[in-house]
Amino acid sequence: MKIALDPTPFHHTHSLLEFPRLAAELGFEWLQLTPHADFIPFFNHPKADDDLVARFRKECESAGVGVASVLPVLRWSSPDPDAREAAVRYWKRAIQITVDLGVQQMNTEFSGRPELAEESERAFYRSMEDLVPIIESEGINVSIDPHPDDFVEQGLAGWRVVRGVNSPNLGFVYVAPHTFHLEDPMPEILDAVGDRLRVVHVADTMDHHRSNGLRYITNPPGTPARVHQHLKIGDGDVDWDAFFGELHRNGFYDREESVMVTSVFAENENAHEVSRYQLEQMTQRVQKARS
Repeated sequence: MKIALDPTPFHHTHSLLEFPRLAAELGFEWLQLTPHADFIPFFNHPKADDDLVARFRKECESAGVGVASVLPVLRWSSPDPDAREAAVRYWKRAIQITVDLGVQQMNTEFSGRPELAEESERAFYRSMEDLVPIIESEGINVSIDPHPDDFVEQGLAGWRVVRGVNSPNLGFVYVAPHTFHLEDPMPEILDAVGDRLRVVHVADTMDHHRSNGLRYITNPPGTPARVHQHLKIGDGDVDWDAFFGELHRNGFYDREESVMVTSVFAENENAHEVSRYQLEQMTQRVQKARS
């Protein structure tokens, strides 16, 4: 298993080419590359050319840090045909960048719109017709997170959509700070997903169902906004003993391709300290679960 840093909290303080050295200084051996203006930005065409990709790979080699996964977020499930077709083009370039980096794992979100779930699902499977042959021929694994506000948000329902693609190269991402939006219990999700669980994101969040639905308050009442946090371990309501124990039961720690990523986005002002804390917590809790 690889334990990786998501450098999102450092996007405004460090350049793309500084991320490998930063990860090493924080004690990490692996990075997860998330949407970045100079790399693969949210929803738009990748901005890294072959020269920048080669320079980034060289910086990784110099720092002794590998890229565990590449995470684009593109509108491949958009009900708008123009947006979907553009996303497929962007995905093809993102896949090529991943291959050129020597990386085998990508992960992403379903995207689409929950109020247009049927139309978004049709768009998703249409995109799969274009992309799965490329994904399989390149030997890339793509894992998908049913993100709050996607066309599918629940854990088991999300897995059914992935399974329906009928490709062993597609897998599942379990995102701890989405725990209370996934709705289904973690053991049931992992029992269904099995070894197709390839990436987990580690951050805490509050259970918005508690306190009569008033754990935190949104206005106006009944707003469809999907509020959640990405806090450091221990600052929310996730049951971390159960989380790390279920990953052990799943066999996640024993698979070489597994990727565990710290994804705390709520404390940029303390990002260095929080990143080191997350690495320490993840390492200790994995060891405890395995003992």
